[in-house]
Amino acid sequence: MAKTSKLEKNKKILRLAAKHHARREELKARVKDQELTFEERKAAMIALAEMPRNASTVRYRNRCKVNGRPRGYLRAFGMSRVSFRELALEGKIPGVTKSSW
Repeated sequence: MAKTSKLEKNKKILRLAAKHHARREELKARVKDQELTFEERKAAMIALAEMPRNASTVRYRNRCKVNGRPRGYLRAFGMSRVSFRELALEGKIPGVTKSSW
């Protein structure tokens, strides 16, 4: 099981990213807009840089829903490879069977 502090930090990052998403997208669009003057674009860059770092969605880390493990994450199932294997072998994931040939 992952440390509770890491799990809570990840939840906080997700909340902050959702809160600031609209403003970040607006500023990023202003930075890319070639029709604006350089000063206006620079002001948008500065405003974007002054936003909290954790407001960026790329700082969110996918973690296993079962044990919080950050590595070996399988998107289709929302869990790590270790948890997936344990639950699949126990028959607790519908539609998943052990392969044989």
